[in-house]
Amino acid sequence: MGIAGEFSTDQFWDTVRKTKATAVFLLGVMAQFLSKRQPSSEDTEHTLKSVFMVPLPDDVERFAARFGVEVFTIFNMTEIATPTFSAPNPTIAGTCGTLRDAVEARLVDEYDCEVPPGTVGEMIVRMDRPWAMNHGYYKNPQATVEAWRNGWFHTGDAFRQDEAGNFYFVDRIKDAIRRRGENISSFEVELEVNAFDAVRESAAIAVPSPDSEDEVMVVVAPVEGHLLDTIALFDFLEPRMPHYMLPRYIRIVSELPKTPTAKVQKHLLKADGVTRDTWDRMDAGIRVTRRGVVRDN
Repeated sequence: MGIAGEFSTDQFWDTVRKTKATAVFLLGVMAQFLSKRQPSSEDTEHTLKSVFMVPLPDDVERFAARFGVEVFTIFNMTEIATPTFSAPNPTIAGTCGTLRDAVEARLVDEYDCEVPPGTVGEMIVRMDRPWAMNHGYYKNPQATVEAWRNGWFHTGDAFRQDEAGNFYFVDRIKDAIRRRGENISSFEVELEVNAFDAVRESAAIAVPSPDSEDEVMVVVAPVEGHLLDTIALFDFLEPRMPHYMLPRYIRIVSELPKTPTAKVQKHLLKADGVTRDTWDRMDAGIRVTRRGVVRDN
């Protein structure tokens, strides 16, 4: 087993060869970083056999064929023990897999009542074996009681499940955006933004609206050596998103702020809010209505 100090797109394959790794986890946009590199002989000159991706991108088959690996996806947290797992090279877009043995999971509303298939709810889990997952937070009884209420561990993550038992991550409940009566998944917004060739990674956040509730803002870091045109990005997103998800604000930064474990620090972006260098589609003469996008220019 090898542990790299940090992820580096340029050094990734050198690290794999040095450690002779046969399996690797690619988190967040790491898989997209690798996919957006120019093809080279390094793509197949390695020891990797299995790649676990969280989240699962749209181009699984292309990634698996290009790099000669099998792709899997899961859902997991520090507190739990991988409740869902996929088959190799899953073809269902956005899936987190199905429940593995020895795990119980439910999707529930705010009252812990189970929601029907297709409806978004918080995932709560428990195991049928003792000591298989956390039993509380160290010296924090209040957080333990809150997380373990009614005998189930509450993940704080919103999911939906189809009739076949496949789970789909929707968003961290605290990161969901509410805009004009619609609940918007920041995770789904980011997936679409990240599909733009010039975008390396992004974060979707809620910012206060001058009218009511929230407006959607995306903060994007461009692929190195690329100029990112905000109008071109918006035009790319227009046919891919329902009207209410289209961002009002786009801010371009060189890097997203992250924790030592590479998680984007959205609270810092929210604290910055709409900065002077933020593009506002309203100022650009672009209005979004239920009937479509209206351009005043």
